[in-house]
Amino acid sequence: MADPKIAYVRETMLPPQAPPGNDTGAVSWIRENLLSSWLNVILTVLSLWLVYYVVSHVAPWLLRGIWQADSLAQCRQIRDEMYGAGANVACFAVITERWNQLVFGFYPRSGYWRVILAFVLLVVAIAPVLFAALPRKMLWFSLVSPLLMFFLIWGGTIWGPIAVGLGLAAMVGAGVLVTRKRGMLLGVLVAIGVGILWFLNPFAIVWNGVGGAGNPLGFLFPIDSLITRIGDAVAPGLALPRVLSKDIGGFTLSFIIGIAGIALSLPLGILLALGRKSNMLIINTLSVAFIEVIRGVPLIVWLFTASLLLNYFMPPGTNFDLMLRVIIMVTLFSAAYIAEVVRGGLAAIPKGQYEAADALGLDYWKAMRLIILPQALKISIPGIVNTFIGLFKDTTLVVFIGMMDPVNLLGSIRANTAWNGIYWELFLFVGLMFFIVCFLMSRYSIYLEKRLRREHR
Repeated sequence: MADPKIAYVRETMLPPQAPPGNDTGAVSWIRENLLSSWLNVILTVLSLWLVYYVVSHVAPWLLRGIWQADSLAQCRQIRDEMYGAGANVACFAVITERWNQLVFGFYPRSGYWRVILAFVLLVVAIAPVLFAALPRKMLWFSLVSPLLMFFLIWGGTIWGPIAVGLGLAAMVGAGVLVTRKRGMLLGVLVAIGVGILWFLNPFAIVWNGVGGAGNPLGFLFPIDSLITRIGDAVAPGLALPRVLSKDIGGFTLSFIIGIAGIALSLPLGILLALGRKSNMLIINTLSVAFIEVIRGVPLIVWLFTASLLLNYFMPPGTNFDLMLRVIIMVTLFSAAYIAEVVRGGLAAIPKGQYEAADALGLDYWKAMRLIILPQALKISIPGIVNTFIGLFKDTTLVVFIGMMDPVNLLGSIRANTAWNGIYWELFLFVGLMFFIVCFLMSRYSIYLEKRLRREHR
């Protein structure tokens, strides 16, 4: 029964109705986001005019592009016949005609299949690292794939990479064996010692360093070369034609430096971050000094150091490959930045996580591997990928030390009389290739963040 003091009380609910047409759909979005005030109206009109101006000039240039011609003069002749003299048309024929040079540099044409096969192996090798759904046994192939790719790209006897693989296996085996019995620190020192004895000749280095004539002690530790000679004698013919580093150029060069730098700088950066957080004075001081010195000097200076000065500090007669020197410098430079990114992730871990690891009775390395680092690396993913993107783009800086990266090749192509005068097409192509790679890395970073997100599940 209705209350007489209240004029009207609704006793039934009205059925739901659709909102007014002006408050939904595209019209509502445009009114709220583009035409909400006079300032927004002016900015919207200016933006539309700017977009129209750019598209109206660039789209015909792109869509009318000529892809088949032997020179810029022929390209212009085809343009005049199709669209009239002076038409705004791109000449992408330079990319078609110089495709192999842009991709492979001056690599022998007969060996292109080796580079392609090496990058196919690379895709197979990194697949189990990037995607956890793949079988974990594929990681064994990931471990040996760098040696196979080195053999395919640089050629030579296959026993060289096998000897290097055996040396690395000896280092890891000795380190693990000593670690189980004597602790991590002694295990690492033993592994380093085995590596020095296997890959270097410390006695010959010391002898040459003090001015001894020749290399009289070079026969004392020829483990690596001895295995190679024995392998060649037992199974000769397992070799590919050797290719020098100076013949490798184009995007092949950029990918080699970028991928090697990324693969090597991540573990080194993590170790440096742990070293900077360590309570051990010497390790902490060395880590801080390394990070500050490397990070405080521009990369181009380190590249010039690798190109010009590093050989002065090597024993006389040492021939240190320029590409290897560049990879070392790029790796060290990137590792310093990675270390700071990971240190930020370590600082974000609550103290209770460290105390929980101690309460479980885990030693330092198990606590880092099982509890601390997985959380810290998850937090650091955007910063790590950002550093990797910067590293990949910085590979173009090798142009200043004379290496034939894509940017340097553009100058060589434009210096040719057939293509003298062409600019935008080449730079657009190189920029687009770098953008695709960096964009894919960025998308994978987002995918990895979503996959590792736990707090919202």
